[in-house]
Amino acid sequence: MKFQNEAILSLGSNSGNRLQHITSCISYIHNHIATVVSVSAVYETPSWGFKGDDFYNCAVTVHTCLPARALLAALLEAERHMGRERSGSGYSARTIDIDIISFNDSMIDEISLQVPHPRMHERKFVLYPLRDIKPGWIHPVLKKNVGTLIAETTDSAAIKHAATLEAPMAGLRLNRYNYIAIEGNIGAGKTTLSGKISEDFNAKLVLERFADNPFLPKFYKDQARYAFSLEMSFLADRYQQLTDDLSQFDLFRDFVVADYHIFKSLIFSKVTLTEDEYRLYRKLFDIIYREIPRPGLYIYLYQDTQRLLQHIKKRGRSYEQDIDADYLEKINKGYLDFIKTEAGRNVLILDVSGRDFVNSQADYIWILSQVAKVKGPD
Repeated sequence: MKFQNEAILSLGSNSGNRLQHITSCISYIHNHIATVVSVSAVYETPSWGFKGDDFYNCAVTVHTCLPARALLAALLEAERHMGRERSGSGYSARTIDIDIISFNDSMIDEISLQVPHPRMHERKFVLYPLRDIKPGWIHPVLKKNVGTLIAETTDSAAIKHAATLEAPMAGLRLNRYNYIAIEGNIGAGKTTLSGKISEDFNAKLVLERFADNPFLPKFYKDQARYAFSLEMSFLADRYQQLTDDLSQFDLFRDFVVADYHIFKSLIFSKVTLTEDEYRLYRKLFDIIYREIPRPGLYIYLYQDTQRLLQHIKKRGRSYEQDIDADYLEKINKGYLDFIKTEAGRNVLILDVSGRDFVNSQADYIWILSQVAKVKGPD
């Protein structure tokens, strides 16, 4: 499952404080448009297509939920924000220039947007920064990797290294936590946030397999009859999944992020089971819980009940449409009671009731800033 689009952007400046313009542009993109996950070195090259001062150029990889055309519109606004005025009369000096070099593996050919950029293979100032951040990148039309494109380019312009920059999230170091669990009530957005973090920070993603549970639709129709079967099947599946995924070391991932913690089994069962059923369930749970690794960071997304109901309705799962507010409030209370028992652990409660971290980049960056404030392991 893919949660975001990946784009490669080329940034250039040959007017004023060139390095400051580029760093300011990267910051603006990251905080307002798309998550900047990697940044190339900055290179200096002669101006292209006109006589003017030398350019500073770099490339960045971004992740975004925006489609290509919406991303282009946002980047044009970023240029205007930084004082760029496109005259439409050919090449000229500029405080900042932003081009979309690639967007996923898409090929787009429109008047206002061409991806991959049609002349990228002819320009060292695009290819060298691209090689820094995506050395294995293959041109979807020419079917050649970036190393071959550099070797074959007809661009004879001089190019030299000018500066080294860090990606905006370089200091966040989420990999200091071997295992992050993101929890929340039904419809809180935990799966989406887990997916975004896994893609942005190169983490192994563990998603709860609720969609495969045959008891779930039956439970929402007849809770009394199917509650125990549902909770037992969830417990068994969560135990198997977490023990398998947390025990398998992945050489290509930096840490694990999951959209649930097995303790949710106890929270939901306390709401759904009768007293006798819950006592039996608790005995089984306590045995299993001793075997499960604890997350290095536990994040709880709090959403008010009305927002949860809106999200549940919007995502349209038929078996969830009859969930009532009282049930959601009981689940929320169960989570908060559990969190009180976790004194001494890294627990972060985030009230995201008024935030949209899918469609608002600023809200997503706010979440990351709160995570950064947690005093984690060295």
